[in-house]
Amino acid sequence: MGAPSQESIVTLHRAGIGNRLLAALPPADLGLLTPHFRKVSFEPDAVLVRSGDEMDPVYFPHSGAIAFMLDMPDGQTVATTLMGREGALASFSVLGPSLSSVTAIARMAGSASLISAVKFRDAYAQSAAIRNVVQLHARAVLLQLQHVAACNALHRVDGRMARWLLQLHDRVPEDLLPVTQEALAQLLGVRRTTVTLTMRKLREAGAVPSDRRGFVEIDRARLERVACDCYALMQRKIDRMYCQELSAPQPTRAPFRECAIASSGGASGESRAVSGAEK
Repeated sequence: MGAPSQESIVTLHRAGIGNRLLAALPPADLGLLTPHFRKVSFEPDAVLVRSGDEMDPVYFPHSGAIAFMLDMPDGQTVATTLMGREGALASFSVLGPSLSSVTAIARMAGSASLISAVKFRDAYAQSAAIRNVVQLHARAVLLQLQHVAACNALHRVDGRMARWLLQLHDRVPEDLLPVTQEALAQLLGVRRTTVTLTMRKLREAGAVPSDRRGFVEIDRARLERVACDCYALMQRKIDRMYCQELSAPQPTRAPFRECAIASSGGASGESRAVSGAEK
């Protein structure tokens, strides 16, 4: 039996697509990438890219959640962004070989399609559709960076923790989040004792019904009431960008809200995000 055609490779890959950017590409443009993809899985706390490393390869998540961590000179770390199936890690390598300014760590297990930076740059140069999704993704990352910076400067730890928990919940199918207090401390850039005290406040508010070793159970509606305004504002803007500018229908599990809800505004833009991050 002969080797599969490029068309059949694209068809097979599209059938299993979970990444929002790849799902938006027309078959011909996706076909520039699929022959070079390698599927990988990653576990929680896996380091995908270290600060100072070259941004190669490019990851397209199909599931899971990846945090971009900024390493400070005193050894502390703080998260700047969170990425799931709506994004592409190291996609900015299209600008040319460069070193990462952050460390990318898997906060929740998942899978991804990998492609070398050289192959990705070749496809980017040939395809207007690939250029469009990369530019959209870059704008979404910049928007998240701006909101997180403002949130870290202005809002209390309990509101910020609620925001991170909601962002993680957007990328998993269950209300029981596999996240440790150590991971939350790194996301927030605070001490473990601060996380413990803040978790107690969230339990008292009913936003976190239980917090046992390695897992946090959340009550989505109550957590949204505790979260600072940054979460709803940021997600509405990103949802609108993706729903309006990505023409392909969303996969079964959307990274954020359904387009129909996002475009109409829903009740207050606070409806449950459809879960499941894929890389």
